[in-house]
Amino acid sequence: MEKEIPDRLATLGHPQRLELFRLLMRRYPDRVPAGELAEALSLKPSTLSAYLSALMRAGLVTQERNGTSLRYSMNMTEVRRTFDCLLNDCCRGRPDICAPTSNLPPTLQGGPDMADKTYNALFICVGNSARSIFAETLLRDMAGDRFTVHSAGTRPFSELNPFALEVLKSKGHDVSALRAKNVDEFTAPDAPVMDFVFTVCDRAANEDCPAWAGQPVSAHWGTPDPVLATGTDAQKSLAFQQAYGALKNRITAFAALPVETLDRVSLQAAVDEIGRTADEAEA
Repeated sequence: MEKEIPDRLATLGHPQRLELFRLLMRRYPDRVPAGELAEALSLKPSTLSAYLSALMRAGLVTQERNGTSLRYSMNMTEVRRTFDCLLNDCCRGRPDICAPTSNLPPTLQGGPDMADKTYNALFICVGNSARSIFAETLLRDMAGDRFTVHSAGTRPFSELNPFALEVLKSKGHDVSALRAKNVDEFTAPDAPVMDFVFTVCDRAANEDCPAWAGQPVSAHWGTPDPVLATGTDAQKSLAFQQAYGALKNRITAFAALPVETLDRVSLQAAVDEIGRTADEAEA
């Protein structure tokens, strides 16, 4: 990789190409339409196309056609090879000076002493009125003895969506303590350190949020926005039921993971696979 590494670093040396790389990393393992990338980064289609071409020539991004749409995703095999090469070459393989996993919170190191730990999990959406509220409620009810669960919005609405509340009530969930919260509550100095952070809507995942303290395992479990549903109240209610069902499938799989026995790499792979498998099932 003697030539590939300098080429890749040169490609990422352009600020907007780097921003595109970072966005696709946040969305991994999603395959994101070009139009959504252009909108998220406020780029002209021709400019985006040039940046994507450069990243594909460098081997960092892959392209696939879905009908008439082109979708893009990280080539994670090559990204990992690049990082591994930098670690082994520049850092001489010393994790104490280069690998961020050396500073992981102890709750994500795995091992039998973790059996009695309670993990902090946060679900993020833009409005925090439906999807993230669904996820918060589901995980709390499924595994509240193992997780302290939160949800928040990057730009939360003042009230929870009435259709979302009706779905939760119809499923037997207690909604009395639910409220819309701003993600800033969980980035304050006195906020709990998160072990897991999930984005459940594409708009929130596209936003460039600061790195989380403690380096939590994170994943994007994008779910169609039921708030955008049109038609009769019955049709709108169906959209919320479908969003609830999609998130329930993901949360059920996540709650079944033996979190206390898995290391960070295994946990990250598992939560990515939950998102990927669910997306394929819904496609």
